[in-house]
Amino acid sequence: MEDDKKQKAYKKLGFTYLETAEIVVALNELLSNYIVHYHKLRSFHWNVEGGDFFELHEQFEIEYNEVKLQTDIIAERIRVFGLKPKHTLKQHLKISRIKEVERELTPLTMVQEILKDFQILHDAMLNVLNAALKAGDSATEEIATQFMRRIEKRHWMFTAWSKPS
Repeated sequence: MEDDKKQKAYKKLGFTYLETAEIVVALNELLSNYIVHYHKLRSFHWNVEGGDFFELHEQFEIEYNEVKLQTDIIAERIRVFGLKPKHTLKQHLKISRIKEVERELTPLTMVQEILKDFQILHDAMLNVLNAALKAGDSATEEIATQFMRRIEKRHWMFTAWSKPS
């Protein structure tokens, strides 16, 4: 009887703390990857040079603006479950599989870096999706699916751009 009362105290929108723990871990991992990815996009936006400047400068801006919106959605989803998202750069850098770039890159290598990041982000989105499916959380499932649909399209576009003429 005492255990039932304890478990009810953790309910958030019909889910228990234990049911959402895996989702929140996956969401925090996705958030951390997005935070590092955002920083790289901003850096690439500021530092791209050459004949592809105008096109890539604009595309990197489109990407970082979308990432900014998506990080907000992820953080707010974590808050829905009554928890706080990771919030320091140190925490994000520790969790993220996406790593900072500390050398100057050509426009092509910038795009190749973004494509690698997309793969990591897609894997993290799959982790969120699987955790949501396991818990029966259709709202988080929908968020992950929307993010995946967009990143798959953008992966195709950047891949097409990076092919030799």
